[in-house]
This record gives sequence, C-alpha cells and structure tokens, in this order.
Amino acid sequence: MSESQANDVLVSFRGVQKSYDGENLIVKDLNLDIRKGEFLTLLGPSGSGKTTSLMMLAGFETPTAGEILLGGRSLTKLPPHKRDIGMVFQNYALFPHMTVAENLAFPLSVRGLSRTDTSERVKRALSMVQLDSFRNRYPGQLSGGQQQRVALARALVFEPQLVLMDEPLGALDKQLREHMQMEIKHLHQRLGVTVVYVTHDQGEALTMSDRVAVFHQGEIQQIAEPRILYEQPSNTFVANFIGENNRLSGHLISRAGERCVVGLARGERVEALAVNVGQPGEPVTLSVRPERIRLNGHSEACPNRFSGRVAEFIYLGDHVRIRMEVCGKSDFYIKQPVAELDSALAVGDLVPLGWQVEHVRALDPQQPD
Repeated sequence: MSESQANDVLVSFRGVQKSYDGENLIVKDLNLDIRKGEFLTLLGPSGSGKTTSLMMLAGFETPTAGEILLGGRSLTKLPPHKRDIGMVFQNYALFPHMTVAENLAFPLSVRGLSRTDTSERVKRALSMVQLDSFRNRYPGQLSGGQQQRVALARALVFEPQLVLMDEPLGALDKQLREHMQMEIKHLHQRLGVTVVYVTHDQGEALTMSDRVAVFHQGEIQQIAEPRILYEQPSNTFVANFIGENNRLSGHLISRAGERCVVGLARGERVEALAVNVGQPGEPVTLSVRPERIRLNGHSEACPNRFSGRVAEFIYLGDHVRIRMEVCGKSDFYIKQPVAELDSALAVGDLVPLGWQVEHVRALDPQQPD
C-alpha cells in the first residue's frame, strides 16, 4: 500500500479473532482496511462473522486476539461512547418516551454540546432526512420508514467520522427498502462520511456499496467493488452467493496461461478462464452467469457450444428465465430480456447454445451442501 493510501485508511483490523467458547472462531484472522469516506458492506450468510466484526468495531464485543485501529489509534481500551461512531440498528433502538427532536438531541447532550448548537444540529439532521414537521412526534406515532429515518438522523447528528449500520432495512417492505437504499446512498455521497454496512442481502450490497467484503465461516472470501465481485468471483462460494450462477462439475484436463480445458462427467470439454484451479486431473467447478449464455444462431461464434433441451419458462416481467437440460444438468438457467426472446421457442425443443471463454470461470470444486 502506498503512503497516500495508508493516510486514507480510517479503520484497520489486524489479525482480529473472536471466539465465544475458546474453541470455535466466529472470526478467524481478519485483516481489513476501511478507507476514509467509502461505503463498505460486510456481506454473508448468518453466522459468517460479519455482525461480530461490526460489533467489535463498535465496542460492544472485544476481540479475542488482534487489534482494531481507528484513525491510527488502537480501540482496545476505548469504550463505545468514546469512539466517535454512529450506529443504526434494524430495530431502530429509539427512545419511546422521547420525541423525535429529543431522540436526536440525546447523543449531543451526552457529548456536552450547548443548547444553541444542539438545536441547530437537530434542525439540520431533521431536514437532511426530510422530517422537519415530525420533530414533536413520538416514535410510536411514526411508520417504520419514518422511524428508520430518525435512527439514521440520530446516528449522523453528532457528525461522526464513521457510521455503522447493522441490517438497518431488514424490517421494511420491498418497495420502501429499495427507496431507503437510495436515500442512504445519496446521504453518504453528500456527507462523505465513512459507512460500514452489514447485510445478508446481496442485491442491497451490490446497489449501495463502493466495495463489498464477502464473509463465509469467519473469513473474508473476496473484497472488491460490486461489479468485480459479480463478474469476476475468485472462488465458488462467492460465485454462488452473489447473483445467479450455473455450476458444472468436471476435472482439469490442461492449462495454458490464463486459460484451461475442463472435462465434464459425460465427456464434454469446456474451454474456460483458469481462476482457481489445481493440477490436471483434479476436480473443478465451472461458473457461468445465466445472462451470458447465447441461444440458437447467437451461439455460432461461441467456442463452447452444446445443445440443450428447454424444460421450463419462468416469466419475471422484464426478463424470462429458461430452465434447460444441458450437459447432464437439469437445472441449467438462461436469462433473456423479454424483448429478445424467440417466441417460437417451446418446452421440449432441443436448441444449440453456447458461451464465450471469458464468461466461464474455472474455480475450486464445490463443497457438498
């Protein structure tokens, strides 16, 4: 890392581990730099260690080993309220007996701000989340979305350098959730504050983040910007967890530089990008995104070309998922925009299909579920 990048780092996890029973590590050996002003999402299934990592940063959990630095200072001995960190939880954690304005003033009074400063900042925070006219209401008189906005304003009101969000939109319905995703994203862009966000929803992570760290079994599997994570997963877990993915199991036949040839169970051969493979003869999982597969005439230029039988159409409004039987697999999916769908295509048809070498990644063998 260059010196200028080192100056841009706000939070550093160094060799951080966490165990609750002295035996099983919930977080294994976490080394992670979070940059000033970035929106970083910790994404993973439940039990993967993402929330525990967030709670250690907040000060609600203590690392079993390693250290966490904020702005170059160790947080080990610093209690949560001295860390200059805003928090937003899924259950909002608002004080029910206080009005909206009093809820927002609370973190300021704890920090000893004068009344004038406090009322000025509360006003600013309320207008930031468009709730000026709700200042005298109580949390119980607000909708879920409004409560979430108040929780957001309260986390930002004392202008912390870092805001942590733990599944903050989990309780909202789909439409409101998507609206709030954009609202939080735009607030982040306007304020330039550093955000660390925890979710198990991959769509949310891809939509909102500058970078995403994918957690699994207490370790970061890959950390990258959303597009790289989706287009260039570095292992089978990431390929499966982010977006939809067709997997074909086979073995490595040969490798030449960045490319390799993989043999499938029934003898078909696939030319692929060698991303995470062992020696010839060893098992490999191939990963191909459904939208990268070409049908009929469009497949003629593809080096990987096979035939598949149409098993089912699943209509999703703007696109159609076609389930096909391909290379001995009965759940091979192809995604096509409705406008490009060949209306003559019918269940039972046998059609040619194919994909380019750069759209199929040879990865580590898939673990049995």
